[in-house]
Amino acid sequence: MKNSQQSLLKTSVPVECETGNYHTFCPISCVAWLYQKIEDSFFLVIGTKTCGYFLQNALGVMIFAQPRYAMAELEEGDISAQLNDYKELKRLCLKIKQNRNPSVIVWIGTCTTEIIKMDLEGMAPKIEHACEVPVVVARANGLDYAFTQGEDTVLAAMIHRCPKDFSSSPYPKHPPLVLFGSVPDVVATQLTLELKQQGVHVTGWLPSSKYTELPVLNDQVYVCGVSPFLSRTATTLMRRRRCRLIGAPFPIGPDGTRVWVEKICESLGLTPKNLSNREQQTWSRVKDYKQLLQGKSVFFMGDNLLEISLARFLTRCGMVVYEIGIPYMDCRFQCAELNLLEKTCREMSVPLPRIVEKPDNYNQIKRIRELQPDLVVTGLAFANPLESRGITTKWSVEFTFAQIHGFTCTRDVLELVTRPLRRNKLLELEATSSSNLFVRS
Repeated sequence: MKNSQQSLLKTSVPVECETGNYHTFCPISCVAWLYQKIEDSFFLVIGTKTCGYFLQNALGVMIFAQPRYAMAELEEGDISAQLNDYKELKRLCLKIKQNRNPSVIVWIGTCTTEIIKMDLEGMAPKIEHACEVPVVVARANGLDYAFTQGEDTVLAAMIHRCPKDFSSSPYPKHPPLVLFGSVPDVVATQLTLELKQQGVHVTGWLPSSKYTELPVLNDQVYVCGVSPFLSRTATTLMRRRRCRLIGAPFPIGPDGTRVWVEKICESLGLTPKNLSNREQQTWSRVKDYKQLLQGKSVFFMGDNLLEISLARFLTRCGMVVYEIGIPYMDCRFQCAELNLLEKTCREMSVPLPRIVEKPDNYNQIKRIRELQPDLVVTGLAFANPLESRGITTKWSVEFTFAQIHGFTCTRDVLELVTRPLRRNKLLELEATSSSNLFVRS
């Protein structure tokens, strides 16, 4: 068996670092997809009213729908240490158990719990014992983490709750394989089937659909990520459970998915079959989108840590990527993705884009004015100001909530990317036809 952990340390792609802050969506928004993914969970966000307003607006779920998450609002008495945090959290957890009876309660720490130094890890074991429900603590505060890294902290915390020993013999033909990263069940099924066609049996997923079905993790298990923002999870898997990490690009776009499957097969001692044909079939089904993107330019301001994978995929589609801004870059975890980006640029005969970690938005906007890209992928804060200056934008948050993994979701990704370009083209046609009618009249 090949151990590809050493390959994580080698990349020649230069990454600059500016001094900008995390201008990203709040990481506590990970609750939006995790509470739906882990069906027997309950998420308790511990923060101020601002956090509650954000969740209610960002998630768009009405209270009467009874979602499996709630807010524990910190008030002045809590912040000034005049009230007993332990008693209040215990009361809330007992109420959650009585009303919802979850298999696990996940506490999500916020900026406020960091600032006032709430000892969530100290209180959790006592309340877990009192409530007889597992309590997992994840600190998803916006001071230390970017948008999608909220999921990273939750999964890293859940690793400690995974069993260490197999109750039955694992799959005999190759070592056990666990995939980590939260994707919709339909996408997880598609990726599992792609690997099954290569003779690869997926032992489990982290997170699983049920907390009670968390995968076994030990030094015999090979693990591979599906999203580029899970570096903390990967590190915890290697250090705490001695799992063998497969260094691979991420399954976004046909090119990334093919190499992802190939790397898994190689690491498990298997020979991949017909993957090039599978990739070419997928490309042939999106020719119309590729023609629209051919020769167009794109600029990533940085928001959700998917930027490197999306830039590599769009380069293969024929676009020119001017700059890739990214809030946080773990070059070891994204090494294979960076190398594939470099290879793709070389094969497409385009220059390697500038990669900027923690970009300064003031400088970025100056660069956008100079370069005048056809499309800017940006966070919500800059979309309207850029549009008002005649620059076409796409919300990066849409890629986080959309299905973008695997061969079958290629068209969905390109639908998102091309939508603003198709809108502009339609508006131009309407303006031309209107002016012609005016001249005739």
